[in-house]
Amino acid sequence: MKKVTATGQSVEEAVNLALAQLNSTKDRVEIEVEDEGKKGFFGLFGARKAIVHVTLPPDPIEETLGFLKNVCVEMGVNAQINVTRKGKNVTFHLSGDKIALLIGKRGQTLNSLQYLAQLVANRYSKQFLNITVDAEDYRSRRNDTLIQLAERMANKAMKTGKAVSLEPMPSYERKVIHNALLDYPKIKTTSSGTEPYRHLVITPLK
Repeated sequence: MKKVTATGQSVEEAVNLALAQLNSTKDRVEIEVEDEGKKGFFGLFGARKAIVHVTLPPDPIEETLGFLKNVCVEMGVNAQINVTRKGKNVTFHLSGDKIALLIGKRGQTLNSLQYLAQLVANRYSKQFLNITVDAEDYRSRRNDTLIQLAERMANKAMKTGKAVSLEPMPSYERKVIHNALLDYPKIKTTSSGTEPYRHLVITPLK
């Protein structure tokens, strides 16, 4: 968090001087007016400059980016991180050597990184941000794998007439499978268990 005190002939001038020092814009800062100032007699006698305190809160995206960079360094991974944002959805794309260390078995390490990044971002954000952390397009490949798994297990449930329980997955992966099976009228999907062991159950309908 950065804070600047500035003076000017008017509040507007003082604020603009503070924004220049912070290299920021008015919509990103918090402004406290200590003294609105006074023009004085004939603009000279009794004049008093305006005083403002302008605070630039931490940027949630920059804070999250810094967090991810520090984690990569601690894990010995030389990663490049690109950020894309669409409204409240922010994705951090990781690439580089030893990227498999950041993914982990079945994406467990990547999922943990994403969970922590979500906490960091929303600690500093005034509105909720949906954070995704991806590495070498792992999320897309994982989604394809989940869809294939969903179709295979749905067919198994219909063939055997018995419910099929899948392995524990984070909520967004369960959602991928649920959406993949929406066009299967003869089965239903439900979630069972508590986090982090919550899993999907595919049940055939009679």
